[in-house]
Amino acid sequence: MTLVLARIDQRLIHGIVVTQWTGETKAKRLMVVDDVISKDEAQKAAMRMSKPAGTGMSIIDTQTAITNFNAGKYDSHNVFLIVKEPETLIKLVDSGVKIPKVNIGIMFDGPDKTTVKKMVSVNQKEINDFKELQKRGVPVTFRFVPSDPDEPFEKYIKD
Repeated sequence: MTLVLARIDQRLIHGIVVTQWTGETKAKRLMVVDDVISKDEAQKAAMRMSKPAGTGMSIIDTQTAITNFNAGKYDSHNVFLIVKEPETLIKLVDSGVKIPKVNIGIMFDGPDKTTVKKMVSVNQKEINDFKELQKRGVPVTFRFVPSDPDEPFEKYIKD
């Protein structure tokens, strides 16, 4: 398996992912893992329309992703993984999926959320989930677009 990067981006597949991150990661497969979106045919069709030529795309639920990664289905692909919530990544890691790094991109504001950086608002559960990923050896950084520097998680989220 060649999972090259996991990104938290609540817009999932959109212009920045397609035009910048796909090239930066040299991804041959964009993978959205989301239990709700994977069942929404209209949203899936809209995301597939933006897929770069020569790139595969999977829009699947968490259990399917776990099954497919563990079966070696993506061993010959450079996979760029996009999810909405860090909790999804914890489920993947707990099930044996090797995630080399997590990039926090866009997390929308909402109830009980605090804006910690432009385009990133988090609640306490999300903070705890990011910390849990780090405890499990997965680096977590902030980086909106590839031309931005990687910024450490601790720069914006203090204990």
